[in-house]
Amino acid sequence: MTILLVEDDTIAVNLMTKLLNSHNYNVNTAADGETALELALAYDYDLIVLDVMIPKLDGISLCRKLRSSGCKMPILLLTALESSSNLVKGLEAGADDYVVKPFNLEELIARIRALLRRGKASLSSTILTWEKLQVNPDTTEVTYAQKVLHLTPKEYNMLELFLRNPRRIFSRSAILDRIWSVGEFPQEEAVTAHIKGLRHKLKGAGMTVDLVETVYGLGYRLKSLPEDIENPNVARETAETTSEFSAPGQELNNDERRLQVLTVVAAIRGKLRANFIEKVVIFDRATAQIKTGTLEEKLRQEAQAEAHKLVGSLGTIGLPRGSDVARKIEHLFKAQNVLKPGTAQKIEEFLHLLKQILDRPLPASETDLVDRVAHPRRMLIVDDDHVQSEQLKIAAAGSGFEIEVANSREAARSAIYQQPPDAILLDLTFSRVRENGLTLLAELRSEKPDIPVMILSANNQLSDRIEVARLGASGFLHKSLPPADILKAVGQILDHTDPAEAKVMVVDDDVHLLAALKIILQPWGFQVTTLDQPENFWEVLETICPDLLILDVEMPGYSGIELCLAVRNDLRWSKLPILFLTAHSESEIVRQMFVAGADDYVNKPIVEPELIARLLNRLERIQLRHRLAQTQR
Repeated sequence: MTILLVEDDTIAVNLMTKLLNSHNYNVNTAADGETALELALAYDYDLIVLDVMIPKLDGISLCRKLRSSGCKMPILLLTALESSSNLVKGLEAGADDYVVKPFNLEELIARIRALLRRGKASLSSTILTWEKLQVNPDTTEVTYAQKVLHLTPKEYNMLELFLRNPRRIFSRSAILDRIWSVGEFPQEEAVTAHIKGLRHKLKGAGMTVDLVETVYGLGYRLKSLPEDIENPNVARETAETTSEFSAPGQELNNDERRLQVLTVVAAIRGKLRANFIEKVVIFDRATAQIKTGTLEEKLRQEAQAEAHKLVGSLGTIGLPRGSDVARKIEHLFKAQNVLKPGTAQKIEEFLHLLKQILDRPLPASETDLVDRVAHPRRMLIVDDDHVQSEQLKIAAAGSGFEIEVANSREAARSAIYQQPPDAILLDLTFSRVRENGLTLLAELRSEKPDIPVMILSANNQLSDRIEVARLGASGFLHKSLPPADILKAVGQILDHTDPAEAKVMVVDDDVHLLAALKIILQPWGFQVTTLDQPENFWEVLETICPDLLILDVEMPGYSGIELCLAVRNDLRWSKLPILFLTAHSESEIVRQMFVAGADDYVNKPIVEPELIARLLNRLERIQLRHRLAQTQR
């Protein structure tokens, strides 16, 4: 757990930091209120220990600002002011507890533990276990077979991180971000050294199985115990969801569910209509300036951005025609189009059409949307892996899916013929017979092209991915994914939704690889744009405005390194995260990539978990940087 200590007395800071470290707490420090405010808003601390008398912004004022900004982490005040009025002010400002200076160190630790139990009850009140290992987050005591282990603060925090996130892979840089303090600047080798120390101490205590598993090219994760892999309760825990349209435990018939969905859609449309009136004001101002030939750049960008938002929101509530019209308005507001003859008149015509669409009664497309939500969707799993199918069945409970399982191609054909499902989850291999799911996929795309087919496989061969993409599958999922994530990916395909957690642009002259990458990335919520002709790179970059760029090193015309140099040479794109794809491992090529401005690279052939982990890690870092910049502003 990480504590922010706000104190300007360096002697007190050193003493309390050593004390907290000895109890396996990770400590960040701030010497004034303004710095503490920035850190508290940028990082998710478990507790703030806050001195009242600090420079720039006193402790009570800082407490008020944190609570008014929605910060809910526990706050412990340190005060030399014993008057009841000052203590009342501190508690009324939002502090959870206080300690009067000079204080007893044991009392301070006791109060910190009490606040952490209250503030993180769902986490800290449970003993973390793995095999014979037990970790008590309240006391930070670690035992193996009832023998106490003495870990360093970094080793303890790593151990707790893995135990709390049993399925997650942590890269070394991600571990650095979570375990080391803001003011520390270790190299990634420090993670390797502490992992080695943790393993050594666990082995010395008698542990014969390696708790921390190294995932080649990715990082580290908690090794799964055999009983965890076969325990269906793991899937059941993952599948716990609450319906958006009904109270827990309350069953609604189709008519009731349909009425509730209609109410929700109507409410969304009402808000969108009111919001549209506000947008029209911006559009009208922009078109008036277009007519005089004096359109301000800031207003043009604002109008284009508002039109872009309408594209997504109208499509989301089942108004595809309105989304198309908004896209045309967005196109007209682009810099290269906005001053062309007749643009203002076209925008006004499209706005009038958009208003008509919003004022019309519920269209058929929205009725279809309601029907999709109101009625359970049927999914056919074609797989003879009974454990996997059972876990998916458990996870599907209450999620709006009805699951049917076929353990052979013949059974699948029969089920599809009798009652075609809404979606098919198809394994490529069957353990007991020499069947190939690719044959069935080809048949389905030919005979049942309207049914989306998602591939679920334990294999991770690029050749399979390319073949699957060529045959027209809707996506490729690895069996290591949690059942809830698999169902979510199928749901997105059925709803034709794209959460667009980030926009990713991929440039590679291999069209088959681009198709495979699109199938890999889209189920993870990425909006993927691919380009196989580097000559059009800058035009696509300006149009898409990606959150992350992936470049192949070797391409005809312009290499990825040349494109990277051009991007880094433009102030607008100088901080865009860039990853390289390369079949080269020579140190000179790697050096050239990083000199050009690369943030990271992935070797070909691509391993899906490695690529996803590196993308997510890079995006987490850029999001953190944005939050820090906003805090500073």
